[in-house]
Amino acid sequence: MKIKEILSVLEEMAPLAYAEDFDNVGLLVGDANAEATGVLVCHDALETVIDEAIEKQCNLVVCFHPILFSGIKKITGKNYVERSILKAIKNDIAIYAVHTALDNHQNGVNKIFCDALGLINTKVLIPKQNFIQKLVTYTIPENADKVRNAMLSAGAGTIGNYDNCSFNSEGFSTYEGNENSNPSVGNKGELTKTEEIKIEVTFEKYLQSKILKGLFSNHVYEEVAYEIYDLQNSHQNIGLGMIGELKEGMDENDFLKMVKEKMDCGGIRHTQLLGKPIKKVAVLGGSGSYAIRNAISAGADAYLTADLKYHNFYEAESRILLADIGHFESERYTKNYIVDYLTKKIPNFAIVLSQINTNPVKYL
Repeated sequence: MKIKEILSVLEEMAPLAYAEDFDNVGLLVGDANAEATGVLVCHDALETVIDEAIEKQCNLVVCFHPILFSGIKKITGKNYVERSILKAIKNDIAIYAVHTALDNHQNGVNKIFCDALGLINTKVLIPKQNFIQKLVTYTIPENADKVRNAMLSAGAGTIGNYDNCSFNSEGFSTYEGNENSNPSVGNKGELTKTEEIKIEVTFEKYLQSKILKGLFSNHVYEEVAYEIYDLQNSHQNIGLGMIGELKEGMDENDFLKMVKEKMDCGGIRHTQLLGKPIKKVAVLGGSGSYAIRNAISAGADAYLTADLKYHNFYEAESRILLADIGHFESERYTKNYIVDYLTKKIPNFAIVLSQINTNPVKYL
C-alpha cells in the first residue's frame, strides 16, 4: 500500500476542503508515492513522536495539530518545529495533519467531545458559511435520469439528513445551430423547439469539478447549458463547535467535576457559578474564545473550551458558565477516533496509537 492510498482514506474521514482558510492541513512532509510501512497517530508530531515512529517502523505520522503552521524560511534545527521536520526527512517519514478539517466535521473533534460528556441532540454551533453551491442544467426527458444520477453519484443533492435531493421541472427550449454545430436533436441551420427537463441540485463547492465531470460525460448535447450559483445558506452539518444537552440537568459543581473526570483535566478555570442547573452545553475543542457569544446566543447554560484569557471570562456577563478545561484536554480523544477510523477502513495494516503525551501544560 502506498502512502497516498492511506491519505485518500484520511480525506474521506476529514475532507481538506472543510479546513479553515488560515490552517495548514494535509501532507506536510514526505512522498505520497512511497510504500507505507505503518501509520503512527498522534496529537502533535514532535521530535519524540518521530523517534517513536522510527522505533515502531511507521513511515507515516498522522497528527492532529500541523507541526508546520506558518511559513518558515530556514530548516536548521534551531527549534522544536525544525528538529521534527529534519528528523522526519532524514528518516523518510511523512507527516499528515487533519486539524480544522476534522474540527469542522459533524463527526469530528467536537462530536467526540460531546460524546465523551454524554451529550445528546447535538448540532453544529457555528455552521460554515459560503460553502454551498447550486447547479442548474437542462436536458431532454430521455437523458434526464442519466444526467441527474451522475451528478448525485458525484456528491450533489445532500441536504442535512437527506440524500439524492433534486428539483425537476418541465419546459421547452429553442435553439438554432450554426454550420459548425452537430445537434443531438434537430438539424443545423434550423430553429428547433424541444421539450426539456430543468434539473437543480445543491452541493458542497469543493465537489464542483467532480459534479461537472459527471454532467458533461453523461449529457447528450454538444453544448451543455448550465449555471452555478453561490448560495447564502449556511451548512448546518459542517462548522466549528457543537451544542447539545445532558440527559438530565446537573448542579454546576457536579457538572464541572464530571467534566474534569471525563476529560481527565489537570484543572478547570471557570466563571462564577450562577446557581442554576446545567442542561444545555456548548463545546469547542481547542482555542474557542471567539465563540462565547455564539454559545450565549444558542442558549447554552455552559460553554467548554480552552485558552480563555482573563478578559474573556468577563464576556460571560453572568449569562453562562464559561469553563477553560485545557487545550490538549478538550481534544484528547481525537487521536483515538482517527485510529479507530483507519483500523476499520484499512484492516490488517499497522495503525498505531502514539503513547507519547505531547501536552506541554503541566499541573501541580
